[in-house]
Amino acid sequence: MADTSRLPAPVAETWEWQRHGNCRNLDSSVFFHPDGERGFARADRVARAKQICMSCPVIVECRHHALTAEEPFGVWGGLDETERRAMILRRKQLLSSAEKEQECVSVTP
Repeated sequence: MADTSRLPAPVAETWEWQRHGNCRNLDSSVFFHPDGERGFARADRVARAKQICMSCPVIVECRHHALTAEEPFGVWGGLDETERRAMILRRKQLLSSAEKEQECVSVTP
């Protein structure tokens, strides 16, 4: 389940971007895999979802949301689960490295 504690409150202006997404009135099964989907079927569905995302006017907002909420499932902002996990992990590693570096700098006389 996505961690929504990092997200802004449910204020209409904050979420307005969702009304403009290419996915707005499409079947969610294009973006979220059914139980047991694997192999070519999954790759084909993900490719179709990403194609829809690539021309979306709110791809940046959608991707930002997915990375901030750490959405665990589906294609969001043109990224699938594996791509998002890798980006989130990389961001955490960079933040951890920066924090360690800052600690070293502040300890050094």
